[in-house]
Amino acid sequence: MQANPILGESPELQAVYRAAQLVSKADCPVLILGESGTGKEELARSLHRLSPRAAGPFIPVNCGALPSELAESELFGHRRGAFTGADRDHPGFVGAAEGGTLFLDEIGDLPLSLQPKLLRFLERGERQPLGEPRARAADVRVLAATHRDLHEASDQGLFRRDLFYRLHVVPLELPPLRLRGNDVLLLADHFLTELAGTHGRTAPRLSRAARRALLAHRWPGNVRELRHLCERLVLLLPGQLLGPENLGLATRAPLNTAAGAGLLQLPAEGLEFEALEHDLLRQAMEQAKGCKARAARLLGLSRNTLLYRLKKHAIDC
Repeated sequence: MQANPILGESPELQAVYRAAQLVSKADCPVLILGESGTGKEELARSLHRLSPRAAGPFIPVNCGALPSELAESELFGHRRGAFTGADRDHPGFVGAAEGGTLFLDEIGDLPLSLQPKLLRFLERGERQPLGEPRARAADVRVLAATHRDLHEASDQGLFRRDLFYRLHVVPLELPPLRLRGNDVLLLADHFLTELAGTHGRTAPRLSRAARRALLAHRWPGNVRELRHLCERLVLLLPGQLLGPENLGLATRAPLNTAAGAGLLQLPAEGLEFEALEHDLLRQAMEQAKGCKARAARLLGLSRNTLLYRLKKHAIDC
């Protein structure tokens, strides 16, 4: 597989790329999962570049930005005269992606009224523009992405369950930055150098204390947040040696404030880690009232990691 579109060496990220390599040549739908800012579109572009469709177009669509009254026309196109203001034929995003890849970003925000039509397109490989008497064949691969829990959305009636299963042929979940360890420092160095070149500045340098602060931060905005921070540092503090005070990162108060204590204080007699993990999982599921997406957020885990650990500890979901 070619160089990763998202820089990183963590085992969690490498596992995603190994799976992506296996499915890149297949012509099946792929559902890319992950929090906002983890690089879902970059992964989709990489899958397209590695596929037999690489010479064709890559058409990204933000489903949340589709106006509900024009969503069908925007996605599937229309014929001239199909409605007031339709003064010319319009291929739609699906038509524009012919021979290539259609990337449906934030698929969880797709209007409910359009979901049956998307399911039909996925099942039959046909699109029917508004005003067209018959459907026409469409040679398009579909990749989709979301930061939402589509299991939960389906339970709430906000997303069609049959569409979810059709898209969920191959799920790839990008890990949040807080679970990628030293990738934070690798990315920070990369962004500082890259953005210094872009803006014609001297890259600032990170002190050891600044590096520790970067590792300790939770990164709710993930890689996007880190990149924006690096750009701000390049513009405001070029060439300087940076300390934690220059980063402007929110700090978390530790649960134990004794001198030298970490987030949790390890008892002198030690503890049974498996029992602690089991108890934390149970507490998170109770606080979240059984909602796995919320429990995962409470523990700072991805949904797939939470599911694995629940199964490992035989905790009834």
